[in-house]
Amino acid sequence: MPNIILLGPPGAGKGTQAKRLVDERAMVQLSTGDMLREAKTSGTEMGKRVSDVMARGELVTDEIVIGLIAEKLSQGAGGGFIFDGFPRTLKQADALGKLLATSGQNLSAVIEMQVDDAALVARITGRFTCGTCGEVYHDQTRPPKVDGTCDACGGHDMKRRADDNESALKTRLMEYYKKTSPLIGYYYAKGQLTSVDGLAEMDVVASSISKVLDKA
Repeated sequence: MPNIILLGPPGAGKGTQAKRLVDERAMVQLSTGDMLREAKTSGTEMGKRVSDVMARGELVTDEIVIGLIAEKLSQGAGGGFIFDGFPRTLKQADALGKLLATSGQNLSAVIEMQVDDAALVARITGRFTCGTCGEVYHDQTRPPKVDGTCDACGGHDMKRRADDNESALKTRLMEYYKKTSPLIGYYYAKGQLTSVDGLAEMDVVASSISKVLDKA
């Protein structure tokens, strides 16, 4: 049962590849944002803490996020866990390592999705999604077959993220390089890091990730 971390800057395709692993390997994706939204309405003690913090407009602490992950780990996952968006800092990486150890689990691999910044900007600024089913499209590389109509569900509610523009993306990239990229060296030193070409075709990236998992 492999547990993995997907690392890479915004737009590297972590969410897309995580979804494939969920569908193909029955892994469980632990996305910080999804866990926080779920906790707010769960009614659990941890959920109440999350709700109170967010209601006050404060940032959710690392302690709370680790608590949410601990709850998920205790529920088990037949195909293993994918950590998506966590850890983001060296402090969080240490906390996650301790949690896995106390839970009797381990981290099988850390997969870095390497990208070229200029190519990433071109990829992200052309990206849009179906507001109904979440299918992802791109102006140049993957437009819908019928303009304005989703290939998957037939919906017409196409959306673009407000921060999917060059200026906002460069700000997000700078934040990633300042806070999260040190994790690459951290996990490399632990012998857990494998890098794949994040800008290759989706199927090629998926194949590269599968090879890493098969060896884990």
